[in-house]
Amino acid sequence: MLTYYETESEMINLINNFNLSQFDDYREDNRREVKKANGGLPVSLWDTYSAFANCYGGVIILGVKEEKDGSWKTTGLQNEAKLRKDFWDTINNRKKVNINLLSDDDVQTYTVGENKDVIMVIYVPMAKREQKPVYINDDLFNGTFRRNHEGDYHCTRLQVKAMLRDQTERTMDMEVLDKVSMEDLNYETIQGYRNSHRTLKRGHPFERLNDYEYLRSIGAAAISDEDGQLHPTAAGMLMFGNEYNIVRYFPEYFLDYREENDPTIRWTDRVQSSSGEWSGNVCDFYFRVYNKIIKDIKVPFKMSGGERIDDTSVHKAIREALANCLINADYHGVRGVVIRKEPDKLILANPGYVRTGKKQMRLGGESDPRNKTLMKMFNLINIGERAGSGVPNIFNVWKDEGWIEPVIEERFDPDRTVLSLSFQKKAIEKSDRKKATEKKRQKKVTEKTQSQYNTIFNFMKEDVWYKASDLVDVLGVKETRTKELLRNLVEDGMLVDNGVTKGKKYKKN
Repeated sequence: MLTYYETESEMINLINNFNLSQFDDYREDNRREVKKANGGLPVSLWDTYSAFANCYGGVIILGVKEEKDGSWKTTGLQNEAKLRKDFWDTINNRKKVNINLLSDDDVQTYTVGENKDVIMVIYVPMAKREQKPVYINDDLFNGTFRRNHEGDYHCTRLQVKAMLRDQTERTMDMEVLDKVSMEDLNYETIQGYRNSHRTLKRGHPFERLNDYEYLRSIGAAAISDEDGQLHPTAAGMLMFGNEYNIVRYFPEYFLDYREENDPTIRWTDRVQSSSGEWSGNVCDFYFRVYNKIIKDIKVPFKMSGGERIDDTSVHKAIREALANCLINADYHGVRGVVIRKEPDKLILANPGYVRTGKKQMRLGGESDPRNKTLMKMFNLINIGERAGSGVPNIFNVWKDEGWIEPVIEERFDPDRTVLSLSFQKKAIEKSDRKKATEKKRQKKVTEKTQSQYNTIFNFMKEDVWYKASDLVDVLGVKETRTKELLRNLVEDGMLVDNGVTKGKKYKKN
């Protein structure tokens, strides 16, 4: 798994505030890369340019080498003016780089240290969806890179194809399946969907249409340019098809829901699209899974107009999360959609990276669904938000409930987006006994332990999650001791953790 920072704030702060006084504290990571450049522009510079552009951007610094301990040492640039000219000549050469994302302000020079060494700092922005993939050497499939903590790596053909699919404004699900008959759709699912639409929006103009006209109106079918006949669209097949037909056009299609309430059993309940016991399409999967998820949610007793209200903001947030997972899935991607329900957590994972980036996804206000027609179909039955406010609303609901903040994780190779929703309360007020224990422990903190606390806190950057193993070498102690120190800092309110036992991470509070 390739883990990236929770937000882009660290990279943005570095770009806006490159501080020479902190130079000795900088380290190479997945947003920063140093290169000596003694003999001119390093060949690997362009691998890194492609890698940063295809992820979340980053900073390349020329005239610096990385020491064995990870620290940086300046080597300087012998002829900065020539190097700068070579850089601009190369980045504007389409045989070397397919697109230049930089402006003049993105390349800066600084003088560092007593020796007045000259370094060049190149700020590489994240490419927009329609600009990806950024590749080099006029070779789309062998010249496209991404970034992880170990450096730059070649993208697979699947990853490149996913970026190409995401370039266009017409989303994948709008494609007309010319070889598919309308009879291949599951009409029980269609009638169930129409009943929901009819109940929620009485008097809607689509209500009087026959099935074929209705399916065409909602985007589930379209007239083919090939034969002039009505055929299902990709969205219509995904939403209303049978699984054995869907996989003919989406070979990697797979929907999986698991309830894992007993650690001694792999799962206590499971719904799979390939089971053959039901249609296996997206529409039926949504309703089956949603009803299983909400059965354990405690509904507060509310009345309106003499009737009990059983729908809450939590129900709405869960509907949004589930629909968002299905709408933004790359159905050509591997591993499929997997929803896991644990006793105190719901985890929703779908193939495909976040088209707007994690930061924009969290902020909201920008809707860029991977499957626009599927979104339209869900919207027609009052599920999902078109304004890009769905994910922020989920975070707001969780905050109002006092639950641990949701976690958005983006994984690469293969591309996956994972949303973790914990139903555990945040520890806001500590019990008197815990406070007394904490006070007693604080009195006994030795000078050495306090120094270790300071080392942890000074090493951690804002809004970045760390595992205990990330801090072992920094502290020079065993991982068990590192975990103890981190746990104490969480109890002191200096740090927060992600609320899980396996894969626990920490960041500044």
